[in-house]
Amino acid sequence: MSSPWLVAIDMQVIFGEASSQWFTPGYERASAGIQRLLPAFGDRAIFTRFVAPAEPQGAWISYYEQWSFALVPDGDPIYALTEPFAAAASHVETRPTFGKWDARFAAAMGGASEMVLTGVSTDCCVISTALAAADAGVHVRVVADACAGLSTDDHQRALDAMALYAPLIEITTVDQVLASL
Repeated sequence: MSSPWLVAIDMQVIFGEASSQWFTPGYERASAGIQRLLPAFGDRAIFTRFVAPAEPQGAWISYYEQWSFALVPDGDPIYALTEPFAAAASHVETRPTFGKWDARFAAAMGGASEMVLTGVSTDCCVISTALAAADAGVHVRVVADACAGLSTDDHQRALDAMALYAPLIEITTVDQVLASL
């Protein structure tokens, strides 16, 4: 079995700055957990970025009518990774979708069969990524204290929903992951 990869979902300005309409409470707690995990994974860490599509299609059209502030080009500063992640990220996967898992992501992980999943928001992009990766046969360890949701209740509901997919998805903590490596 190959070594697991750390996956940090959307640790970006748009979710980390309190002035953003998409600010995620608990972002700093999630960030601290990811920072504790990073040294244990070395170059086996992937950071993701959510960006708006150049031309929204289908249901995304009405989505961006509601959230027009986010309909800016990929290079806009709101889509940048926050520090220290911007400086530390050697592998970055950018998608205009909530879920980040696809064939290109699997290739970026070198075909690894396990990911340690962290980031924001638990109740949107984290759960969307976890379910798709698990469906593809990847063992997903969601690190509860290195994720954050739009509220404490939403975070917990998402964790509870993912726990229903055991043993494909396992809910864990930073300390448990570090002890297992």
